[in-house]
Amino acid sequence: MNKRQFFLGLLLASVTGGLVAIAGFRYFLYDETDQSFEQKQNVRFSSYLNDSSVVVPVGLNFIYAADMVRSGVVHVKTSYDANGEEAMDEVYKDFHGFGNGQPFRNPGSRESAGSGVIISSDGYIATNNHVVENANRIEVVLEDKRSFKAEVVGTDPTTDLALLKVDANALQFVRYGNFDRLKVGEWVLAIGNPFDLTSTVTAGIVSAKGRDIHILKDQDGMQVESFIQTDAAVNPGNSGGALVNLKGELIGINTAIATQTGYYSGYSFAVPVTLVKKVMEDLLRYGEVQRGMLGVQINEVTSELMEEKGLESTQGVYIAGVNQGDAADRGGIQPGDVVTKIDDSRVNAVSELQGLIATHRPGDKVKVTYVRKGREISTVIVLKNRKGSTTVLKREEKTTSRILGADLRTITEEEQGILGIDGGVKVVRLGSGRIKDAGIREGFVITKITRSGSSTPQAVGRPEDISRVIEQGKESILVEGLYPDGNKSYYAISQ
Repeated sequence: MNKRQFFLGLLLASVTGGLVAIAGFRYFLYDETDQSFEQKQNVRFSSYLNDSSVVVPVGLNFIYAADMVRSGVVHVKTSYDANGEEAMDEVYKDFHGFGNGQPFRNPGSRESAGSGVIISSDGYIATNNHVVENANRIEVVLEDKRSFKAEVVGTDPTTDLALLKVDANALQFVRYGNFDRLKVGEWVLAIGNPFDLTSTVTAGIVSAKGRDIHILKDQDGMQVESFIQTDAAVNPGNSGGALVNLKGELIGINTAIATQTGYYSGYSFAVPVTLVKKVMEDLLRYGEVQRGMLGVQINEVTSELMEEKGLESTQGVYIAGVNQGDAADRGGIQPGDVVTKIDDSRVNAVSELQGLIATHRPGDKVKVTYVRKGREISTVIVLKNRKGSTTVLKREEKTTSRILGADLRTITEEEQGILGIDGGVKVVRLGSGRIKDAGIREGFVITKITRSGSSTPQAVGRPEDISRVIEQGKESILVEGLYPDGNKSYYAISQ
């Protein structure tokens, strides 16, 4: 510090000190005799501050956004039976791997709570999949304390999102924002219900975009992680709540935190609104997410990979492999290429590329820019679904749910290994219907079914295998399977 800076600092400190001293002197001259507490607090020093030219900059004023959004963020309360609680514990375990993204749960209870965001006036609500997964009762409480029973329209473990519906109209909803305009360093607010503390608002900045923190995985081992990282305080119960900009526009769904303790330790993560919009629309229209795929294996471009492969820079995403006949192969992409852009957006990480592709459906055309042997090339690629076609895949389990009154899913390879079986269908949520009437509880894995009068059991691999057998005959069927603890059971499902 030079002499000029020193004297300027001294002068500023003197002026500030003088103003405080004058204000304090005026405070002590003010007659407080027979004043109420409120009047005593409303002294001239406060008036001096209120009437001064010191104002909060528009960019730091959080009041507007908080007022706009609070009524559009709801409290999501879930209940579980004994087996559902065991399944919920598995969700908790998964999210403890990196950070605590789970809803708030009272120790020893069979209830938990998270948050949700109203996205349309007729009662559609976005939340996290892990907030409602395996729950058999879901209640949504609005800020005005009205309560509604909620139904699950659809879920997507790949992005940890879920769409709920309540029977209500004229609800205050949170408008979608523009993720592309969101900048690192920009102020944001997190609104949710941490620890059952309803309508809690916290503030922070966008710390990073496109973060991959390795916490998500669906039944096929797929994941799409391109999180917004912020330092807005988020705790258990915030899951599924809103992350908004200072215009009160939704830019993300709060999902997880980085922690060693299970509580906020400095950073939180939200699913970006681009994915939220896409997933919510797909779940509403098709019952499942329409995932457009390039058909490639990709790696980060590190300095080691750059040296090993003779690349010119660490920019972009490296194509390690291409599936024969899939979208990238047909578009001319080859192993060794380095993708630098999807449409007009630059990509410099695997999570960024996955996040951009995940906003598209099968049949969509995307412009892919890549570098091959130092030369930049652009090509238009038509994305395909997981079955290798460009058609929309509707959820077949919806038919099964209507017939049996339960939500079923194919078990994962991990679950097969734990139970020591080659395949099966898990009862993930019970409603009123034949499966519940048979005495089957949530968490039960159906491995075989046998028609009445037949001695030959049929292996079950998909939910539609069960509904197909039921639709083909009028007789009862015998269901064989086991619970997560390994106990084998048999049930008769009547027609």
